[in-house]
Amino acid sequence: MSDRLPGIVRNGKTLRVTGDVDADTVLALRKQGEQEIRQADGTLEIDLSGLGTANSVVLSMLLCWQRLALSRHCHLSFTGASERLRSLAALSNLQDQIPGFAEHS
Repeated sequence: MSDRLPGIVRNGKTLRVTGDVDADTVLALRKQGEQEIRQADGTLEIDLSGLGTANSVVLSMLLCWQRLALSRHCHLSFTGASERLRSLAALSNLQDQIPGFAEHS
């Protein structure tokens, strides 16, 4: 278990996601992100450069956020993803479903 608890900090239209996400912490972080997306108007940038982990639960959370954003006519742009997270998305054939991942493939 990591000491870096995950969280989201909003700065204007940017959400900075930080910490180490695992199966025990992903649900709370997902809900926090969903709350921010529900309050968004237009476009949000999701900055992933502060994430310390790259695993399937992170990809699942990003896909949930993307699905919610689409249902609310909000555009998400994911930036700062690690090489490992982008590689995992590509291996899972998900890079085209997460805006900002495909152009780095």
